[in-house]
Amino acid sequence: MDTIDLTNIRVEPDELVARAAALKPMLRQRQRETERNRRVSDDTVAQMKAAGLYKVLQPARFGGYEHDLWTFARCAAEIGAGCGSTAWIYSTAAEHQWQIGMYDDRAQAEVWGDTPEAISASSYSPGGTAVETDSGYRVSGKWLYCSGVLNADWMILGARITKDQDSEPYTQGYILVPKAEYSVEDNWDVVGLIGTGSNDVIIDDIFIPAHRMLTLEEALSGSPPGAAVNRNELWRIPFFAAISLCLCAPAMGMAQGALETYVEMIGVRKTRGAALSQPQSMAEFPTIQVRVAEAAAAIDAAKMLVRRDCIDIMRIMAEGRELTVEERARNKGDLGFAVKMARDAVDLLYESVGGAGLANDSMTQRYWRDVHSASKHISMNWDMCSTLYGRVLLGLPSGTAQF
Repeated sequence: MDTIDLTNIRVEPDELVARAAALKPMLRQRQRETERNRRVSDDTVAQMKAAGLYKVLQPARFGGYEHDLWTFARCAAEIGAGCGSTAWIYSTAAEHQWQIGMYDDRAQAEVWGDTPEAISASSYSPGGTAVETDSGYRVSGKWLYCSGVLNADWMILGARITKDQDSEPYTQGYILVPKAEYSVEDNWDVVGLIGTGSNDVIIDDIFIPAHRMLTLEEALSGSPPGAAVNRNELWRIPFFAAISLCLCAPAMGMAQGALETYVEMIGVRKTRGAALSQPQSMAEFPTIQVRVAEAAAAIDAAKMLVRRDCIDIMRIMAEGRELTVEERARNKGDLGFAVKMARDAVDLLYESVGGAGLANDSMTQRYWRDVHSASKHISMNWDMCSTLYGRVLLGLPSGTAQF
């Protein structure tokens, strides 16, 4: 499919969100194809690139827009309303542009200097070990759940850092690895978010220069190496204060997509008369009306929570102060609760679709599977998010959770 290259034109927030929304019909049309292939097509990614969507948080020095967190979340949610799997790999890759901006300038130049449209996938859990050398690290390992790896040019991978082969790790960090230096194990066979291609990545003893390592301490500091050249407030945000947004926003979009397609379906659907004397419009059923209203209210409430937190983070960064423990815990709790509300909203709708909702062509069941899968991610799991937030509210130590 032909695309229009708009990536060299500065695109303002509302226009960028509108471009994301304009892709929804195409994304919905490709939902089942994306699942069959267990990956998002190269053409779909090309269209998102042509719309400038991956530039939303990218440093301006490499053609990015450096927009705020809420603009990013809105874009990801619009893509999620079109296709859950596509939103998942878009949202993670688009937020990685922000993370890559934290690295030493040399690493940023390697990623974007010749290819400013390059994107990355990730697996943050430390699946490998980085052994220090004089000028970098020797790295080996296996990383799970690398969403979007088949569409990525680079990987960001969590690694335990050791002084030598025999010593225990003393910290961890995130390495940047080009596509040519890792292999992909095609093993993504799941019930939801099927099209994300979240396969495993394997590395066997490669060298990583020191400037392509971002230590955990640097990522959390509010002053990572990249902040010396990227002066926007975005690069004062501690890593864990914002990274979960790339998982929450697609889930909100999935719920919105479920609502939009459900209303469209119910608006023309009639009962077959099996339990009633004659076919009836389902839109006239009070129970349907209640479900639609509750789902819409839950989705709106989720968006308002996330919008508040995004705006607060950007405001606090602009003020030049750090987020407090209480603010970070609230934000983490809000993101988890927003995903819970999105999931509950889709449950309300799916419970009333009847046999038609069992068809593989049904978008309602696909949104239902996808949003449930998204809610299982440890960063969005409500049990984890709520206990963390509750502990902080009760004045207890926050524990070992990273937030």
